[in-house]
Amino acid sequence: MKNSIKYFGLLFLAVFALQVQAQQRDLDNFRPLDKRGINMFEAPKDSISTFDGVRVRVGGASTIQFQALDHESSGQFTNSDGNPIGLIEIGSNFNLPTANLDLDVALAPGLRMHLRTYLSSRHHPEPYVKDGYIQIDALDFIAPGFMGDLMDKVTVKIGHMEQNYGDAHFRRTDNAQAIQNPFVGNLIMDAFTTEVGAEVYYRSNGFIGMVGATNGKLNQSVANPSSSGVSWLGKVGYDNFEFVNSDALRYRLTGSVYHTNQVPNSFLYGADRAGSRYYLVMEQEGASPVGNFSSGRYNPGFGNEVTAFMVNPFLKYGGLEFFGTFEIASGKRSTQSTDREFTQMAGELIYRFGQNEDFYVAGRYNTVDGDDVSGVEIDINRVQISAGWFLTKNILTKIEYVNQQYDGFRSDSRFHEGQFNGLMVEAAISF
Repeated sequence: MKNSIKYFGLLFLAVFALQVQAQQRDLDNFRPLDKRGINMFEAPKDSISTFDGVRVRVGGASTIQFQALDHESSGQFTNSDGNPIGLIEIGSNFNLPTANLDLDVALAPGLRMHLRTYLSSRHHPEPYVKDGYIQIDALDFIAPGFMGDLMDKVTVKIGHMEQNYGDAHFRRTDNAQAIQNPFVGNLIMDAFTTEVGAEVYYRSNGFIGMVGATNGKLNQSVANPSSSGVSWLGKVGYDNFEFVNSDALRYRLTGSVYHTNQVPNSFLYGADRAGSRYYLVMEQEGASPVGNFSSGRYNPGFGNEVTAFMVNPFLKYGGLEFFGTFEIASGKRSTQSTDREFTQMAGELIYRFGQNEDFYVAGRYNTVDGDDVSGVEIDINRVQISAGWFLTKNILTKIEYVNQQYDGFRSDSRFHEGQFNGLMVEAAISF
């Protein structure tokens, strides 16, 4: 039955993809899922409503990669039985295709619902809901013009949703939604979590402020009430997007914070159930793609108490753009007396060219260092070089060379003096 649902969903996506060009499908206050959403961060705030009745926008994405990576390690590690083993043997072949299904519904003027379902992912071959929320940009459903002067600048989001911590998550791959990521892989320490909560935004003359609160849980449950608490997040910044044309200098700078100290386990760096793009790299013999879905990433495993700060500068002039990430995160478990701290830095330089910037070349350097849970100070470095071609605004093909190296890990770790490198080719459709 699960396979039937998945295959029906994939067919459903294909049928709708054939109709994309012929439809006017955008909704108010909506960030496009195709090429037009590149370098757009929070969904735009529309000043004029086009609502003329309940309207459902069906969208989605489908993505596949060809992987040709090698990996190696000098670690002397063992399996659960204590027997010495090595890294799993990997070759060159296609990865599991992934697919998303998106439903966005205009319910009333300034009132919209979003629902994303992973039809297939590396971690879950069966469909499951990623997130869903209500976005409120006007209160006309209460009374026409109700609190209109305030709501012209305010947006409220409520639901089980992707938290707006930092700007890097707007450029990352979300399962099959890969068309707005100039690279194949996400950051090494991938800050991404979906929790039940609310976010309130205030935007005026390019300035943006956001405050939010969640219950800090990935999987919702009423169990362990003594460990339940509130997680807080916030963002402040400036973006001149609404004041510039395509030939002028575009710039944006934001700072974000995420804090939690009373949850069973923080999921800030381990909540992406879709999985990494680098299948089975640095995994031990006998590993499965499903059970080892975070290959190539690093989760500091802080535990109960986490405080993280992220600063993201963005510049674009003509076809040249830069996006940076500077992040400091610290945390500990309730049984520990001192915090462990990590620093992540990443810089992306991208040049887009051709008619409508249909081609690009890009490079990213990403580094993570800090105190591993094993008690040693570790360092992970990654270089990514990519090139891409938008065949249409809905179709992207890209190729990436990646080289990731691990330093400082103990000799009994599979990451000891380890590295992986090689080529990835990815084709992505989004509509």
